[in-house]
Formats: sequence, structure tokens, C-alpha cells
Amino acid sequence: MHAFDPSSPLFSASQQLDAAPYSPKGYDASDFRRRVALRGSSGLDAEHGDQTLNPSLNGLIDRASARAAAVLIAVVDRGEAASVLLTKRTAHLRQHSGQIAFPGGGIEPGDASPEAAALREAQEETGLDPAFVETLGRLPRYFTGSGFQITPVLAVARPGFTLTRNEDEVDDIFEVPLGFLMTVANHRKESRVWNGQERFFYEMPYGPHRIWGVTAGIIRLLYERLYT
Repeated sequence: MHAFDPSSPLFSASQQLDAAPYSPKGYDASDFRRRVALRGSSGLDAEHGDQTLNPSLNGLIDRASARAAAVLIAVVDRGEAASVLLTKRTAHLRQHSGQIAFPGGGIEPGDASPEAAALREAQEETGLDPAFVETLGRLPRYFTGSGFQITPVLAVARPGFTLTRNEDEVDDIFEVPLGFLMTVANHRKESRVWNGQERFFYEMPYGPHRIWGVTAGIIRLLYERLYT
């Protein structure tokens, strides 16, 4: 199955919409830890993914052969206004090229757990030292139309780390306020006709960055699990 990956953006720079009003304060790392402790361990066997908005994909996603992967949702402790670490993938990568993504990748045989894989991949891609990261839990697996089953690993990163991007894989590393991502008015449901069918996905434009697809779907899952 080919991944849903439109070749042209849904909006031009002149058409970008302003973000919904939000307060960055109140979305701090301590509150995030508390929410994960209260809600993060239940319902992990529930299934989520691209098929959540597109039920027609249920028969097309091969769950048995989906490659196991893990991503790191690193909430950076910035006092009253925590942020989330994101990357922009390079344009030449085979899958999800040029897209905004969490640090992460495939789970390798030597990885002891999804947490280990997410930390390893984050260090390889961004230089984030695992010594600065406290893993807290997981979200349910997220299945993608591109053939992955992703375990999102929830974590808090304390300040003081130094980032060095892997130029082969990462074009940019940046942070987005957690308050922006958890403001539901910024979760825009969009669609595009793909292979003759209308496909739905979430999109969260932030400044020059277009957060959409799998990453936006996982952010929406984080919101539904912890902030509703």
C-alpha cells in the first residue's frame, strides 16, 4: 500500500491561517507528568491510526506485517510553558520526506523496548542525550497507511541539553508550545482525494511549519488521552 503523501501543500504561505488563541502557561511539565500518571497506563491495547478518520483503510492496513517503530514525545520543561520537540525530515528520505515528525524510527533487534528505541533514534537524529530525558509512559500503538505500527513514548526533557541534527535525516529541529498543540481549535480536519478516495487527516499549522498526517494524528491522540 502506498503512503498518502500529497505532492503539493494544502495552502500557500499567503493562505496560512492564524492559530487559535491559546495560553502557553498552565501547560507545564509537572502537570504533564500528573496527567500521564493518572491516565497514561489504561487502554494501551486500543488501536488508533490513520484508519481512525478513514475506516476504509481498515481492510488495507496489514497489522501482522506492519513494522514496529517508536517515537519520542519529548515535553521540554520550560517552566510554566512546556514545549514539544519536533523535527523536519529531509526531502530525500524514502518515506514521509519533508514532513514534520517526532524523533523516532524503527525498533531494531538490539533495542530492549520501545522506550530504548525512541531514545536511541532521538539521539541519532537530534543529538538529544538520553541522560536529560525521563520516560513516563506510552500512548496506544498508532498504525499508518505507510506500513508502520508506532509506539509513542511519553517523556519529559530537562533543559541543558545540546542538539546536533543528523544532516542526512533532519532538516530542522524546533519546539512548539504544548499549549498550542493541546488547544483543540488548532486541530484542523482536512481532506484530499487520493487514489480516487477522499482521505481525512489532521493538520496543525504553526508558523512556517505544517504539522499534519501521522504526527498530527499522534498529537490528537495525546490530546484525547490526556487533555479531555
